[in-house]
Amino acid sequence: MNTPRSSPRVLVVDDEDDLRELLEITLLKMGLDVDSAENLAQARALLAQHEFALVLTDMRLPDGLGLELVREVSAAFRNTPIAVVTAYGSTDNAVVALKAGAFDYISKPLALDQLRLMVQSALRLNAPPAASPAAPVAPSRLRGESAVIQALRAQIARLARSMAPVAITGESGSGKELAAREVHALGARAGKPFIAVNCGAIPEALMEAEFFGYRKGAFTGASDERDGFFQAANGGTLMLDEVADLPLAMQVKLLRAIQERRVRKIGATVEEPVDVRIISATHKNLEKLVDEGHFRQDLFYRLNVIELALPPLRDRLDDLPVLTDAILARLGTFEQKVRLGPGVLEALRGYAFPGNVRELENILERALAFANDGVIEVRDLALKGARQAETPPGYVPLPRELDDAAAPAWAKAPEAAAAAISSAYEAGHAFHSKHTTTVNSINAIDVNNAINNATAIPAATPNSAPNMPPLPVLDILPSNLPEYLAMVEREIIQRALAQTQYNRTQAASLLGISFRQLRYQMQKLNIQEPDA
Repeated sequence: MNTPRSSPRVLVVDDEDDLRELLEITLLKMGLDVDSAENLAQARALLAQHEFALVLTDMRLPDGLGLELVREVSAAFRNTPIAVVTAYGSTDNAVVALKAGAFDYISKPLALDQLRLMVQSALRLNAPPAASPAAPVAPSRLRGESAVIQALRAQIARLARSMAPVAITGESGSGKELAAREVHALGARAGKPFIAVNCGAIPEALMEAEFFGYRKGAFTGASDERDGFFQAANGGTLMLDEVADLPLAMQVKLLRAIQERRVRKIGATVEEPVDVRIISATHKNLEKLVDEGHFRQDLFYRLNVIELALPPLRDRLDDLPVLTDAILARLGTFEQKVRLGPGVLEALRGYAFPGNVRELENILERALAFANDGVIEVRDLALKGARQAETPPGYVPLPRELDDAAAPAWAKAPEAAAAAISSAYEAGHAFHSKHTTTVNSINAIDVNNAINNATAIPAATPNSAPNMPPLPVLDILPSNLPEYLAMVEREIIQRALAQTQYNRTQAASLLGISFRQLRYQMQKLNIQEPDA
């Protein structure tokens, strides 16, 4: 009776005999079982016969590209990480492989210490958890049960298995660092350091020393040798928060460190290897900064391998009860629990939260200072510009990115517009309830006219709104305005994408919105490209 293998099994795919032998010897010395293939055909045959803990493939093979194998393994063997070996300087190929689903990459000539670190990270992904049945499962840092937050958590769980750089976008206060910590905690590097760096808070003259460290005597005041952020995060994750604030000179040095996975301390003569996963975050539009020459395009593509967009709080107001409970629990003490009075949650729902979850925390903390006996009342909130509770159903706030000059009339006077919409809505509802015939007297044009009259703002002329189609004439008012508007928006975006062959930059320009707005709306409305 054969004893089953207990060592993890690794598949090496490379047509160079010397390199394949080097990889085999290195992996065998690590206590691993190794199978080898010279081409794609042999690799596919072995994959059909055995289960592997890791696949390591060269990018160029006699019968095709390693990228084909990356896509096949990512699709058919989701629990098997695959890494690629790229030629020196071919970081563009590495980025393409990472986007296709590769776990990680390593460049020729091979640095065996980096190879071992990469293999260990890959094996940790499939390692069974330590036996501790009594240990509780750690809750997610991203609280809430709304559809958008559940989709976000699912996306994080998928991308946490990769070592590819992640770019987190989102408005200030939306929880970018929490999302980064969640990516780290769910990945193979969970037991290693997580170092978060605010790039905008470091003086430019100190940046190189802070990131890469320095040797003793390297400059005046360097009395001891010191590690930088890269060394501190070695084996773990380095989060570059507000990465858009990096000066161009530092961007060049950061790009080299990320590509070569080596850094040199100030005053040192040799580079040292570092193994870090990079997560960047910003509330700014990096693509716009690239176009303006304020951010390097090559660094942008290197950081933006996987994009994670965080929703603003106003798009997940269903999570308010969970979020407020968590914040109040933190604000309370053993002697006094903090709770909300009548109508407070409803008042919070009527607020747009431009500062997102961070602003919610500040609002509740400030309100507690004015509260009696730990009970926060509506009068304690002091919400500025909050919508009133009687805001009509279907109210859709204007996106914050939209320029005021391009805003429609109703957005420039929201209070009056809300009253006009409410009046038109109630009139249409009353008419529809009274008559069984179709409603002709109240339609979208009447609503638009009512808004313009109520706000005393002239309707847009053809010259001010070129290529603007007429409003639809509705025989019957929609019973669910938000759902109807989402349906219309989805149809318009899909037409624009089809017209531009799914070139999102051109589609955004065609619709008069930013690329970022289009990308966010596609995610919110679940619009995907045909091949996705």
